[in-house]
Amino acid sequence: MPNNLKQFLTFLMLISFLILAVTGIVRVPEIQRYFLFIYNYIPASKLAFVHDWSGVVTVVLVFVHLFFERRWFASRLKKRPQVFKGKIKLSYLVVIAILLTAGLYFLKNDKNEIQNLSGVEINEYQGEKLGSINDFRENSIKGVQRVDRESYQLEIGGLVEESKKLSYSEVLELTTYQKVVQLNCVEGWSVKGLWKGVLIKDLLGELEIKPEAKTIIFYATDGYSTSFPLDYILDQDILMAYNLNDVELPAERGFPFQLVAEQKWGYKWVKWITKIELSDDENYKGFWESRGYNNNGDFSGSKFEK
Repeated sequence: MPNNLKQFLTFLMLISFLILAVTGIVRVPEIQRYFLFIYNYIPASKLAFVHDWSGVVTVVLVFVHLFFERRWFASRLKKRPQVFKGKIKLSYLVVIAILLTAGLYFLKNDKNEIQNLSGVEINEYQGEKLGSINDFRENSIKGVQRVDRESYQLEIGGLVEESKKLSYSEVLELTTYQKVVQLNCVEGWSVKGLWKGVLIKDLLGELEIKPEAKTIIFYATDGYSTSFPLDYILDQDILMAYNLNDVELPAERGFPFQLVAEQKWGYKWVKWITKIELSDDENYKGFWESRGYNNNGDFSGSKFEK
């Protein structure tokens, strides 16, 4: 391979690896807090897309480099290059084809991430302008979760006399409420929506809560969790929503249920809720809180623990 081409290929590998490393570091939960300014310019979903594709490009460039340097490797192995020539060429082509196929698959999934909605989404309510479901950015810890409606059960337990489980349809049998609330993300974006759902205190209404219960913890399908003082949930009439802007929550927005944590940063708005636990642990820290984010989560307060 000509030296100029070799140098150019090496340069491309270094650039793609640098992009891969930087975007990977930015996305590490424990240190993400120091790079939040980046999200003012690049949405989280786009950052993830760049990271994934830079990885694919890096691997492809490495294999291309190895292909052109096959004689060097063959000589080091004290083998005749022609013995490996055909097999090496075929194997690299197969690997590159697999990588490109995988890349196209992820690209397709990224483009199809927003699913078709049932019904027509409204953009105004009582004269108040609403954002769109498509305005939300995908920044969950393990990607969009797909929850089966028929097998879903919401578990409510912890410091109660008797725990219970509710199906999706049983939750919807409770009285429905709706209110306009704005979600504000620490990444710098916000969306105002008309949320419709059930009150958490109605879900707890038939339970006998033990007096030592001071905290309520929400768990999600992907292992995410966050907590609140129990008084906040009861006094503020906090909703667990199943509908946004007059349409059923799509999977991207947390179907079957998303918490509408008013006046709290977006990381407190847990999606794909599967379990609610009453606890006496007033210092419980969820996924982001255990990584330095403020456990209180007040929008008017600090984003991080001091």
